[in-house]
This record gives sequence, C-alpha cells and structure tokens, in this order.
Amino acid sequence: MHMRIITTTEAQKSIAALVNHVRETGEAFTIGRRNKPEVLVIKFPKAYNPALNDITNVKATSASFDFWNNEPDLYTLDDAKEVYV
Repeated sequence: MHMRIITTTEAQKSIAALVNHVRETGEAFTIGRRNKPEVLVIKFPKAYNPALNDITNVKATSASFDFWNNEPDLYTLDDAKEVYV
C-alpha cells in the first residue's frame, strides 16, 4: 500500500477539504511535485505536550502509528525483565 501523493496545485485548490478529511478520518497524505513526496499531512496529536518537541508529540500521542496495535508483540515482559532488571 502506498500513500497517495497530492500535487501542490491540487492541495492549493482543495486545502479545506484536505484538512477536513485528515481530521475526520486520520488518513495521512503527502504533498509533492512531479510525483515526488515533499511534505506529510497528518492529524494533529490528541494531547499535545509543549514540553516535548513536535516529532516526539506526533510519535507519542497521535493516531498515526495505531496500525502497530494489530502487530504481534516481539518481546514479552519477561524478556524485558531478563535484559533490564
């Protein structure tokens, strides 16, 4: 599955609809030129913490990485205890 790339011209013409779609569905889009991605448009984090940088806020609090919830755990709690305790 590939993320859809929207041209800058298309984004300019429909920015309001694009923002509404991302806000309502959580679907991310890239905006680019000549079919080359340049920026990523994602839903703003639900709980933004100004004490953290923007990337940390996105990774920690947004729904952008919810797809990991369906992935199997690679390590158990016992594995972590064995290594770190």
